[in-house]
Amino acid sequence: MSDKYFIDTNIFIYSFDKTNPSKMVKSQSIISQALEKNNGFISTQVIQEFANVATKKFNTPMKAKDLRIYIDEILFPLCSIFPSFELFDKSLAIYERYKYSFYDSMIVTAALISGSNILLSEDLKNKQKIEGVTILNPFIS
Repeated sequence: MSDKYFIDTNIFIYSFDKTNPSKMVKSQSIISQALEKNNGFISTQVIQEFANVATKKFNTPMKAKDLRIYIDEILFPLCSIFPSFELFDKSLAIYERYKYSFYDSMIVTAALISGSNILLSEDLKNKQKIEGVTILNPFIS
């Protein structure tokens, strides 16, 4: 994948999901490529959502020390979008226009602000285009 792309939280969660090996392998590949090629991005929201799920909902909850390492080595190097007035203001416009939840609207907005052409997400409408960003579900062939 040569375009700039934004990675939604579910990709990181699936990268640990041993009950779904195909999604796990695909997710790990997406994350590895993003780190290698420096063309994948996330926001602080993705870090927060991942940390919440990893420490509460994983079959074996992630320990704080392991989460610190994962954030330091994987998530933070991909993080380019931080809270700002622009992020919240534009998210409200996306929320009103496209009727996504506010948190999903923030993910779409973060993808836009990052300059990504693609938003990888299983949770949003596949192939929908929003202001220059195309949402793609990486688990659909």
